[in-house]
Amino acid sequence: MATVGILYPGHSAEDDFAVLESHAHPTLRLPVAITTVGEDAHRVDALLDLGRTERLTDGVARLGPTRPDSMMWACTSGSFVFGRDGARRQADDVAAAAGVPASSTSIAFVDALQYLGIRRVAVAASYPEEVAAHFVAFLSGDGVDVVSAGSHGIVTAAEVGRLEPGTVTAMVRAADHPEADAVLVPDTAMHTLGFIDELESAIGKPVLTANQVTVWKGLALIGSVPPIPGLGRLFGAAR
Repeated sequence: MATVGILYPGHSAEDDFAVLESHAHPTLRLPVAITTVGEDAHRVDALLDLGRTERLTDGVARLGPTRPDSMMWACTSGSFVFGRDGARRQADDVAAAAGVPASSTSIAFVDALQYLGIRRVAVAASYPEEVAAHFVAFLSGDGVDVVSAGSHGIVTAAEVGRLEPGTVTAMVRAADHPEADAVLVPDTAMHTLGFIDELESAIGKPVLTANQVTVWKGLALIGSVPPIPGLGRLFGAAR
């Protein structure tokens, strides 16, 4: 049994993980602890507050009884706004509090791209342009070439959580670029785990979503990642 503890800010798409747990690999557990949110806003100052160590370590304590093998801070914007070094310190703080390996969604995106051997990407961001620019900078700092970035100006996670699959698919199609080898969808507030194969079929290339790479990285911290049908090329790319 592999148990990946999920630290999730507020309420928007946390049920994505429960749905995946119910039909995925029979030995996968994804317990979720909801971390506190000061203001639900895709704005840099609010996101820096969202990712404070105190908020995360409180969630770590509540996940303790589930005995996780690894732990993930399942928030892209609440990690990349701290920059590369800050995001790694954030993950180290969670690992120290939890006593198990830990990472975050932002770091998971970079590691998943490296695993797949992909360097040129397009970004389909739900965030306002200012916040999306921080994600692009985070990726670029690790050598990822962002050839196109779309921004949809959605301010709250609650609104993102209500997006329908057809809307998400349209966002991915609109963001795709001929020179991109994959499209990234960076918001954990967005439901995606139920239709990643459909997203990839829509554009004919890998699509990496926030909740998908969060689960993948949590499993990678433990050991080998099992193939899970329906989760795209990332979960079928055995090495």
